[in-house]
Amino acid sequence: QVQLVESGGGLVQAGGSLRLSCAASGSISRISRINAMGWYRQAPGKQRELVATITSDGIANYADSVKGRFTISRDNAKNTVSLQMNSLKPEDTAVYYCNAQILRSGSYAYTQGYWGQGSQVTVSS
Repeated sequence: QVQLVESGGGLVQAGGSLRLSCAASGSISRISRINAMGWYRQAPGKQRELVATITSDGIANYADSVKGRFTISRDNAKNTVSLQMNSLKPEDTAVYYCNAQILRSGSYAYTQGYWGQGSQVTVSS
């Protein structure tokens, strides 16, 4: 029932900036909670890779390739996560996917992962 809707992809020249956003909606209630959220990307013919993650407490982790250029943030009240991408390079061209880890509580607790629909980011040289 949980859906992740992304926005903000597009075309930009090298050195430019883009901001991706992802909003979670659906069955997020008193028995469910979003733990870690993050962004992954996949370039044509390449393996999907982690870009950045952020915990519910705001602790961020970045891939070495984007460290210092990208910033991940979240708004727990709105169930959103964003990725500010600065100093973009052609190597950043990929489809970017939002991810959320949902903690389900009740008779027992478990974590379920969800994915956004994907956003194309193209950086021209």
